[in-house]
Amino acid sequence: MSNVSPAKGYSRDSRYITTRITADGRDGFPVEPGRYRLVVSRACPWAHRTVIFRRLLGLEKALPMAIAGPTHDKRSWTFDLDPGGRDPVLGIERLQEAFLARDPAYDRGITVPAIVDVPSGAVVTNDYAQLTLDLSLEWAAYHRDGAPDLYPAELRPEIDAIGEEIYADVNDGVYRTGFAKSQEAYEEAYGRLFARLDRLSERLEHSRYLVGDTITEADVRLFTSLVRFDAVYHGHFKCNRHKLTEMPVLWAYARDLFQTPGFGDTVDFGHIKQHFYVVHGHINPTGIVPAGPDPAGWLTPHGREALGGRPFGDGTPPGPPSPAETVPPLLVPSRP
Repeated sequence: MSNVSPAKGYSRDSRYITTRITADGRDGFPVEPGRYRLVVSRACPWAHRTVIFRRLLGLEKALPMAIAGPTHDKRSWTFDLDPGGRDPVLGIERLQEAFLARDPAYDRGITVPAIVDVPSGAVVTNDYAQLTLDLSLEWAAYHRDGAPDLYPAELRPEIDAIGEEIYADVNDGVYRTGFAKSQEAYEEAYGRLFARLDRLSERLEHSRYLVGDTITEADVRLFTSLVRFDAVYHGHFKCNRHKLTEMPVLWAYARDLFQTPGFGDTVDFGHIKQHFYVVHGHINPTGIVPAGPDPAGWLTPHGREALGGRPFGDGTPPGPPSPAETVPPLLVPSRP
């Protein structure tokens, strides 16, 4: 969801459905294992957050997941990866159908992630920023044994503060750079993006994670942008002061997370590239999807263990993903 003004540049339309699924059901939707379906696309960085949280917290059985294809048209994300082009549980071809079941006059963006109430077939929420917080707090009764605390109470003010900075300048900043309609708007967004990346590099130079000594919500929010940086944002969105691989601290930090269970095993570079280069026809009118970059570097040693820290705190890593949710392995080109 977005708006673009030649003078002001790009601004995200944040009019989401903010109904919440809570332990006490105060919005009319109590947490119930199996009642809801999380709809995502592996291409979308906002949806990717929920995929990582669901894996780390072990909510796969409690909150089943539907995976939309990497591309969409003006109407909606579609379930073209499923047999017959329909989600096997919801029975719909397009996510739009679930939004219209909630509100027949719905006129806002059809976005992922979205959680659908299976009995009614209607979307409950697409408020991605609140979703991961609620997976941490409201769904706690159904976390796996050994699930990490990704939003510890004593660190929440710091996590929230740095999360707002990451959102404004990085998560959304790459879009404001890539979708700018004037040189002035582009340069303003570009400057903010790389100034923030520089500050994050300084913060992470002597600290393995962004807040405290374990992985938190803040790390997940930054990772989903970093993992797309060289594949999409550097060229497609003209975020080209440096590649991620040319920013040593952030590159090592991103590799550390990528090699942590629950992060790299949720990344599908094929879906990511196909989405951005095909859907954004106004930026890439040929629709050509680049063959690179070489993904081999994601599996190289990062050396960040020397900084200490415990990725999962007092918890444990998640087990391997189910066969139905396993992404294709990295295709590492052979060397001459």
